[in-house]
Amino acid sequence: MAEGHFDAPVFIKELYETTVNITDTPFFYNDGGQPVYLNALPAGVTPLEPATTNPAVAIGNEYIVAEVMAIKPTPPYGVETQLGFIAKEVVYEPMWATRDIAAAFGITLVEPGQGVPLSSPVHTLSQVEYEYGVFAGHWSPYQNTGNNLLTVVCTDLEHHDFPHVFASTDPEFPLVISVARYWPKLSKICVADLWVRRGCALYIPPKPAHNNPECIDLHNNRNSARACWGDIKHGSVVTKTLLQTENGFFYWYWNAAPTVHTNLAAVR
Repeated sequence: MAEGHFDAPVFIKELYETTVNITDTPFFYNDGGQPVYLNALPAGVTPLEPATTNPAVAIGNEYIVAEVMAIKPTPPYGVETQLGFIAKEVVYEPMWATRDIAAAFGITLVEPGQGVPLSSPVHTLSQVEYEYGVFAGHWSPYQNTGNNLLTVVCTDLEHHDFPHVFASTDPEFPLVISVARYWPKLSKICVADLWVRRGCALYIPPKPAHNNPECIDLHNNRNSARACWGDIKHGSVVTKTLLQTENGFFYWYWNAAPTVHTNLAAVR
């Protein structure tokens, strides 16, 4: 280290942003691995039916939620809910994102040449190309640790009123999206890491809060670069995301126990 220090690791970089008005372009289309937004799907393409939430479906690693430890409003951004798990650590089950596996978390897998209708309470959204580093998940907004790089990562999940599209556009690696399904009345949660093959995308429709829901579908994308772990020449992935960048309201769910995220074999 000639200069006496390490290069700063990539956390999250915003590379560029474009506006998407879903009144004018109400369809998301996976155009050969690239996300585009159209006023009509190409001829011969039948729109996918967006996945719905079926509370009877449960996959992933299951944990008991012993209590809701705290609910903290954080206006104007959202509400934090701290959950108490019965676990010394929380292991996210890694699995490739298939149609059925994605649907088990209320998510639609959109493969190349497929499209899906968009819904949103707001019409102006943004598509942002991000670069996510392998350490992007090693940070906590909940535990008064500031912007320190952490050696343990807590459970950090969300849902919100606007839609999300997570497109796996990196030329080298798949995308990793952490997901969960939480049953408040049953005091249980199932967690998993969805590995999204290069060229595929996930569509998450708006998921607003409801009174006394049977279950709540949750997600987080700060572990997007999980597939890079173990590759000494690559420490980040690029990905394109559709989201509401201004005035979005979030519902966050977190637990302080350390999480474990395992790489799938043969990630390329």
